[in-house]
Amino acid sequence: MTAQETAPAAGIPMKLGHSPDSDDAFMFYGLAHNKVDAEGLVFEHILKDIQTLNEWAQEGRLECTAISVHAYAFVSDKYAILTHGASMGDGYGPMIVVQKDKEVSDLSTLKIAIPGLMTSAFLSLSLFIGKPYEYVVMPFDTIMEAVAAGEVEAGLIIHEGQLTHETLGLKCILDLGKWWKEDTGLPLPLGVNAIRKDLSPDLQLRASRSLKRSIVHALENRSGALTHAMQYAGDMDPGTADTFVGMYVNNWTVDMGEPGKRSIQMFLDRAAEQGLIAPVGPVEFVE
Repeated sequence: MTAQETAPAAGIPMKLGHSPDSDDAFMFYGLAHNKVDAEGLVFEHILKDIQTLNEWAQEGRLECTAISVHAYAFVSDKYAILTHGASMGDGYGPMIVVQKDKEVSDLSTLKIAIPGLMTSAFLSLSLFIGKPYEYVVMPFDTIMEAVAAGEVEAGLIIHEGQLTHETLGLKCILDLGKWWKEDTGLPLPLGVNAIRKDLSPDLQLRASRSLKRSIVHALENRSGALTHAMQYAGDMDPGTADTFVGMYVNNWTVDMGEPGKRSIQMFLDRAAEQGLIAPVGPVEFVE
């Protein structure tokens, strides 16, 4: 153990939920290896899939957690959104993939596999289609294979499938991040870090600063952070993993700024206007 990786002293425990994916692992590298100042907080990393984290957030189970922006509509009474740690699709994002005989004009007539009812991918697709459609919930990492095997007619893919779907002979007929950028001029908000509102303002800010330091550290020490992230990259080769991490851990992740906040508010307001979620009012952010 190096001097930079000394074991943390006893401090205030803080449960931190994030998914076991390469992009989340990358951004939390600094905290996981005790390379950044945690301001007296001791983070316990809880690794669960995003659907589980969304469900847990409804119970307020973790002090700090990754959630889908869609899920914020169901947990806004318990959590505020941190202005860093966001996954934004800046002209790219979740995709609809099909076998080669389907087109985007067919979408509302197809049975579509989706990765979860509270995912931002599902909400953005519902915004795009604008009317009821048939869907089935499947684990995100089985959707491409189900489309290739003909078990479903189309699949809504997230994560690294955006880069690898062509290897299964699938084609993308809709990129929801590209659609949102063309429609609004803003990045598509997908995932965020959220913090429980019942924590003291001091604890919220200490946790917020610690998490932001971890993201900055990873970007400034990309090789070490990517090596750490490869543990969670499945069978992705390092080059593909690096590309994927770069898509979702970048300047938007360090600070979403006013454009990011505006996009989140617009995303949720449009969904409420279409009756897809209950109105959330002004989104609460912690800097």
